[in-house]
Parts: sequence; structure tokens; C-alpha cells
Amino acid sequence: MTATNRWNLPDLGIGVALRSKHYPHILAKWPEVAFFEVLSENYMTTGGRPLWILDQIAERYRIVLHGVSMGIGGTDPIDFEYLRELKALAARTKAVWMGDHVCWTGIAGQNNHDLWPVAYDEPTLKHLVERVRIVQDFLERPLVLENASTYLEFAQSSMPEEVFIRRLADESDCALLLDVNNIYVSSRNHGFDARAYLDHVPWERVVQVHMAGHTDHGTHCIDTHMGEVRQEVWELYAEAMRRGGAKPTLLEWDQDIPDFETTHAEALKAQLYLPRAAKAAS
Repeated sequence: MTATNRWNLPDLGIGVALRSKHYPHILAKWPEVAFFEVLSENYMTTGGRPLWILDQIAERYRIVLHGVSMGIGGTDPIDFEYLRELKALAARTKAVWMGDHVCWTGIAGQNNHDLWPVAYDEPTLKHLVERVRIVQDFLERPLVLENASTYLEFAQSSMPEEVFIRRLADESDCALLLDVNNIYVSSRNHGFDARAYLDHVPWERVVQVHMAGHTDHGTHCIDTHMGEVRQEVWELYAEAMRRGGAKPTLLEWDQDIPDFETTHAEALKAQLYLPRAAKAAS
């Protein structure tokens, strides 16, 4: 089955983020899972048991790579050694696609291990477009970039996030990973309309969707990737699928991770919303 995207990348179905806690279950049971998303940096500079396990999983399942350290929005020179390692991992796992976030992660060679927001203005857009093009040329495939959750905004921003990301995708010809939970979290933190955000999404560039739980503090939300996906986020997901058509969907659960069966069952809840999307689109 082919997804509705300009690269004709496949619709992988509903997947789960690969986490070490679940290694024993996966190796013993080989559960029926559509695909696994792998945190790139966990396997790029390591060997031994983690890579041995990944090799076995990649033999049986489709893999996508998702990173947190590319820092595409930073001002440090592009790290081509990092890209060489990423490209090698993609070849080793036969990754269907690879990506990262619209963010910066450090300065002067120091990685802060967080996803810092960028200013949504013309100079920043020009900077990112140039860097994305260079990275894509090196990787020889489209880069799949995710909208990160944000908690602060730059006073210099001159356009909304959704407009910035659309222009970035169009002008660099990159692909997008739409994190629906991040849209909801940021909408709560900044007071914008999450459904209006979807009006600007270039659906033909969206090759994957993320879902996750968050922590609601009343005055603000934190993207904790903890607990079940909240109903309001599922409803936003249903609206996204209605507009863009079914997309490969993955669940992230990174704190207080339950057993594999519980995690996978939460991911499969997405199926409850896809028929509604298909019916509305017909």
C-alpha cells in the first residue's frame, strides 16, 4: 500500500518506538508489529549487544530512523561525520526513511541534549533551507523533519510555526513528520488553534505521524511522552487523518514505560480513528 506523499514512500501502518526495555519480549516473541522507529544516536557510535539486537530486529521488521542530535537549525558547521554514521546505519538497517527535528541542539560543538526552538523569521528560514538541502544531498534521500513542542517563543518571529514549517518543506523539498501531540502541546502553551494549524500542513509531504502522552499542568503542557495519549489529542489526530489521509503512525512512550503489550495496544488505538478519516474523505 502506498501512502499519499510525493515520494511514494510506503504506508507502514502503525508502529512502536524501539526501546531497550522491550528487547527481551521482542526477541522472545517476535510480535506482529508493522514497523519500529529507532532513535538513531543509540546505535550510531556503539557496537556490542545493542547493535546485535538491532540487526536481528531489522532482519524481521521495517525500520525508520529518528534522531535528536542533527541540530539542523544550529549555527555550528554541519557535522559530516555524524551524517556518515547516520547514512551507514540507514544502510545497515535498510531504513525506509530517516529524520530529525526542526530545532537546534547545541553550540560550539557542545550538545545540550534538548530540542531548542528556532525563530520563525526569514533569515532563519533561509538558513535552514540551505542546511536541509546540503544534508539531503549528502544522505541521498529526503530528510524527514518533525515539528517539536515549544514552551517559549522568539520576539523576532514574523510568522506562525505552521507557515514556517510549510515554507521550509516546500523550499528545501524535505519530508515532514507531523507530531500531533506536539501541535496540541504547543497550542496550549502559546494559545493558538490546533485545528487551524492543520490548515497549513502540506499533506503530500507528511510521511509519518507521531502520537504520545503529555503532562497537563493546567497553565501549560509538557511533552513528556508518558502515559496514554489523551482523548483531545486522539481527536486532533482524527482530524489530521481526515484532512491528509491515513499516514504511518507511531507511538512514543519514554517515561514509566509499560510492558510491550500495553505499549503496542496504545499505539493500535489509532485504528479506531482511521475508519472515520477514510469515511470522511470518501
